[in-house]
Amino acid sequence: MSNVLSGSKPPTASLPPRPMSSALLAATALLCSAAEPASARPAASLPTVTVDPARQHTAKPRPRPAASRETHAPAPHATEAATQQKDTGPTAASRTLPPQAGFERGLSSSDSAGLVTDLPGGAAWGAGGVSSLPAINGMGADRLQVAINSMLISPACPNEMNPPLSFVNPAMIAKMRAYLGIGPASVGGDYIGSRIDVTTAPPAFAATDGWIASTRIASFFRSNGNDYGVDATATAANRDTSVTYTGGWVRSGNYKAGDGTTVKSTLYETQNHAISISKRSFGNLFTFQVGGQFIPYQGYVNQYMDMVYNRGLFANGRYEGTFDWGLIEASAFVHQIRHTMGFIAPDKVASMPMDTKGLDGGYAIKATLPVSGQDLLRVGNELALNRLDDWWSPVAGSMMMGPNSFININGGQRDRIGTFVEWERHWDRQWTSIVGLRNDIVRMNTGNVSGYNAMMYGADAAAFNAADHARTDVHLDGSALVRYEPDAISQFELGFARKTRSPNLYERYAWSTNAMAMQMIGWFGDGNGYVGNLDLKPEKAHTVSFTAGWHDPAQKLWDVKVTPYASYVQDYIDVDRCKTASCLASNPANLTTNTGFVYLQFANHDATLVGVNVEGRLTVWDDLTYGHGQIRGLIGYVRGYRTDGVDLYHMMPVNAKLALDHHLGGWTNSVELQLVGSKNVVSQVRNELTTPSYALVNLRTGYQWQHVRLDLGVDNLFNRTYDLPLGGADLVDYQVVSMMGSSAAYGYAVKGPGRSLNARLSVNF
Repeated sequence: MSNVLSGSKPPTASLPPRPMSSALLAATALLCSAAEPASARPAASLPTVTVDPARQHTAKPRPRPAASRETHAPAPHATEAATQQKDTGPTAASRTLPPQAGFERGLSSSDSAGLVTDLPGGAAWGAGGVSSLPAINGMGADRLQVAINSMLISPACPNEMNPPLSFVNPAMIAKMRAYLGIGPASVGGDYIGSRIDVTTAPPAFAATDGWIASTRIASFFRSNGNDYGVDATATAANRDTSVTYTGGWVRSGNYKAGDGTTVKSTLYETQNHAISISKRSFGNLFTFQVGGQFIPYQGYVNQYMDMVYNRGLFANGRYEGTFDWGLIEASAFVHQIRHTMGFIAPDKVASMPMDTKGLDGGYAIKATLPVSGQDLLRVGNELALNRLDDWWSPVAGSMMMGPNSFININGGQRDRIGTFVEWERHWDRQWTSIVGLRNDIVRMNTGNVSGYNAMMYGADAAAFNAADHARTDVHLDGSALVRYEPDAISQFELGFARKTRSPNLYERYAWSTNAMAMQMIGWFGDGNGYVGNLDLKPEKAHTVSFTAGWHDPAQKLWDVKVTPYASYVQDYIDVDRCKTASCLASNPANLTTNTGFVYLQFANHDATLVGVNVEGRLTVWDDLTYGHGQIRGLIGYVRGYRTDGVDLYHMMPVNAKLALDHHLGGWTNSVELQLVGSKNVVSQVRNELTTPSYALVNLRTGYQWQHVRLDLGVDNLFNRTYDLPLGGADLVDYQVVSMMGSSAAYGYAVKGPGRSLNARLSVNF
């Protein structure tokens, strides 16, 4: 590949030339070879990994102790008892994307957070080309918790340019499951929105003696941005051992909007790699995985800085064991990030290196105990450790950015230990309940700080250093869900949860009120400046959700779900206008202006979020001549506001996604209509921009031969020009020129991509 995963830092942020990489040429050559896909082989092939298959509406099996281990027992996750014990209660509170969703998304995008838009209430905050921040039901960024193979990855950048989902390519994702606001107490702590669990490369074992292998390589091209890349998955396995590699590489230039204008600072290059080894033996499954990421550059049109280096390395281990008394699941991980922000010429030209070093580690252990024929008890404990250093080296010859380094976060610590207990009961065929309690303790601290120089930064640094930085937050949370299935075609679920989240290190410890320093803080893409608040309290969300669902008796032809929800959040971490002398000196109208960029301080406010999601599917035809045709759709609406009347930031306007999918033999087709309403309700305190409504049409078609698959697609078929409702402010394409130089012009939203012709050729062998 054009860049290897390396610990060495590139000497410059200038872009490398863009010839076709040797890896891509090699992949293309492989695609021309004839080989039989694993899915087409008979007994010697790897079994298909099925995730959350559709279930017939039958009487529910009662929880019972796992069967005694047998000499030739299959992997724990394949046994009936273990599968039942791992089912975390009523399923209407969660959604799981189809196993092929990630691979299909990779045709049009390399941004894994885009998969969240296929979930009810899902959206993505615009950022870099592979680093969008997911949002569900109006709560985004750190209010969601994302686990990648059980790893919890903390922000290691003042702009959150390296969120967890950026560490996996879409094609690497084998399973994405989201717990939508009413996640059980056993599903993590220290978040108030949704929990998203992502799994890459689940183990697959051979059904016969001896070693067999399966490989998939895909090479793709997208015309808008001239981006191209390769994804690969390879597995070698026998009856009890499985070794799997997953990875990919992609490079893209700036994309064009529908009106033909180039949206600057939207280019990127990234590669991700992971290799896992799994071993099963007598009802036990062990998995060990290592991998890493390298991003040499990634532009940000809605930030003042770009990513010019990002390297991540990780190792994790997972264990599942089935015993006579129940099931135990355990995992542990370590994840290291080395990150640098700078400027990518020619769209941004300056010198101001900003470096970050982050380390995450932890473990989780959960035991599931069938205590009776109707009852399951889950107990567990987890630990998450985070260390962070954030410093900005001096710039030679600059009075503002020298002569010393700017110490933004000095030895930041954020550690959490959590414990939970959960009771699930199957009262009868119709009624199921799950109740849980959990306690999390979050301890935070950081060292003393300093600015580039004492004249401009000394007062803020002295005030921060004189304060006590240590904070301890105690979370007491719980959830209760009840599910009622009165007949073969309907189901209802009511849930309530109290969830608590403590501030991240930047919300609490970013310290400087200097205008330039404040503009470097913030993952909101709005062009405003931010400063932290040592006195922030944890935010506590009280969420209630009700789901009514109907489907045909076999759950094959149609289904529809309607889910209204509401959350009241005490001490929601929002912002106030900064009123210090330094902020007012930079902008005398900072407290009152309703236009322009402003300076803000994180602050607690009570807030309310209400909304509704509708989802459904309908089979419109199914026969041998015309194949299978299905209509599917999502509709989402959310409204968020503070009790003082200020509207919350980045609330997705009413939106819908409707699609017609067709399958006939090896041929698949899809036409998708995306509808987004105008965003007129915006955050007044942030001077958030409004955006008009729009509609987009996307087309997909593909054909699977015995060993080769060709996929073609068109995004934004009619080349519409539109503004991204969660894309933030365009800080690059529109400039104001003055005697002091040029600066970003206020009032311009980020335009979405215009038409793109996409193609992918993949081979299985």
